[in-house]
Amino acid sequence: MGEVKIDIELENFVDRAMADQSNGTGVEVRSFKTRALVDTGAVVGMVPQDVVEYLGVPVKETVVVSLADERKCEMSVAEGITIKIGDRSTTVPWLVGPPNSEPLVGQVVLEVLDLVVDCPGQRVLPNPSSPIYPSLKLKSF
Repeated sequence: MGEVKIDIELENFVDRAMADQSNGTGVEVRSFKTRALVDTGAVVGMVPQDVVEYLGVPVKETVVVSLADERKCEMSVAEGITIKIGDRSTTVPWLVGPPNSEPLVGQVVLEVLDLVVDCPGQRVLPNPSSPIYPSLKLKSF
């Protein structure tokens, strides 16, 4: 069925919060539009190091990542990046990939935004059962 690549916009969450607080006066919101590979086998997404630096977001920690070929490696985690896909957006941690690498969208983003992958159509779509807003599951409390 091939790879599914989608248009995404990445944005500095703190810049956006400051811009919203000041009604957009004098605050530049660093953002980056690109195409990304939808990797349904990945839990979290990955953003290239050069994009993380351009967005000016902090790199907080290091984690061990298991790659598809069973190798393990250490990768940094960046926080404060909001992703927009269509009219849905969320802010999640991202693995920091090598400079100029291909951005990857993983399961966390797909689940939080309640998106489904349409492989034949080479796109992601809102879940048909929740076309207006994401629908999330929560165990009763």
